[in-house]
Amino acid sequence: MSGGMRSAVVAVGDELLLGDIVNGNAAWLGERLAAAGAPVVHSSMVGDDVERIATAVRRALEDADVVLVTGGLGPTSDDVTRDAVAAVAGVPLERWPDLEQGLRERFAAYRFEMPDTVLRQADVPKGAAPLDNPVGTAPGLRIDVDGRLVFALPGPPHELAAVATGGVLAEIATRSGTVGLTRTLHCAGRGESNVAEIVERTITVPPGVDLAYLAGGAVVRVRLTTVAPTVADADRVLAPLVDALVEALGDTVFGRDGDTLPGVVLRRLTAAGSTVAVAESLTGGLVGAALSELPGSSAAFRGGLEVYATDLKASLAGVPEQVLAEHGAVSPQTAQALAVGVRERLGATYGVGLTGVAGPDEQEGKPAGTVHAAVAGPDGVRVVTVRLPGDRQRVRLLAVTSALDLLRRALPPEHP
Repeated sequence: MSGGMRSAVVAVGDELLLGDIVNGNAAWLGERLAAAGAPVVHSSMVGDDVERIATAVRRALEDADVVLVTGGLGPTSDDVTRDAVAAVAGVPLERWPDLEQGLRERFAAYRFEMPDTVLRQADVPKGAAPLDNPVGTAPGLRIDVDGRLVFALPGPPHELAAVATGGVLAEIATRSGTVGLTRTLHCAGRGESNVAEIVERTITVPPGVDLAYLAGGAVVRVRLTTVAPTVADADRVLAPLVDALVEALGDTVFGRDGDTLPGVVLRRLTAAGSTVAVAESLTGGLVGAALSELPGSSAAFRGGLEVYATDLKASLAGVPEQVLAEHGAVSPQTAQALAVGVRERLGATYGVGLTGVAGPDEQEGKPAGTVHAAVAGPDGVRVVTVRLPGDRQRVRLLAVTSALDLLRRALPPEHP
């Protein structure tokens, strides 16, 4: 993807390198910088060391027009990002009286004793401008380094977001003179290679458009990104590509852009005036949790039964004893009976039944990863059997996706 500015992100913190914290800030910034017309071309992590941070920032400045450094702006001895930024700019740190006064007033208002180290947060590289942090004590920093911008942002995600949206991203967008636009199609029921094969025989990606595939959780995302002077210009490039892919991929596509599979299922249930109830064995309530965590879910989600023990499949969900005796707890027949039973007992339009072997051990002679899902509704019962890869946690999460996708396919189609 060409055009606009190039950005880089340098994440600071030993905790990132040690794996104590996942670097979610880079993902958050990457999405928003692309939308501001300054896609990330370089991203790195570095520990709490002045020279290493300075080296990482200098390296990022070789690739990018603007560098965002995250973390290391706090009051403790290992918070040395401001020192590193000063070193990159070749300037000393200066104490800003207004910042110092603001820190003293904040601690006084909280009736906390203020350690002297807190005043480090009032030190600013000469020539830099502090950036207001409305939700924390560490201000951000903005400095010009040989015609390129360096922003230093606090590490806590809520503080980073507050400072970035308080003017940083707007300035970058203004300077870039372009906007980035991403269109994403969410697919289920096909593997990544199969989706890619259909995509690449359907469209020719024009210059200036990036095509990417992102697979995870039994969902494949097809992402198209471009930059243009305006959103309308960018959409004129991407819209025909998206339309062609939707037609070619058919019902593999369950949503676009910010859609999620649980969200789409609930939206379609609500639009149809329908409800759903779930009876879960191996997932232990994960399907119900995925549906109920969304606002407004009570309009369509009736509830669920966690029938982990075999006897509860009969006593709570109504699975006939004969089905359990002849086919076992892990079988297509039991999944079907769970779906039918929970639909009847909880008074829902649709019932979902889910049973299987999460692992690591076999059950009833069935290998780990064996999953049977069923949906009972006004038009009958659908059952699917899959063998899912991975450890116990992954099998359970993939089973949720399999069940929700089966439910989606049983629902009336959405109308534009």
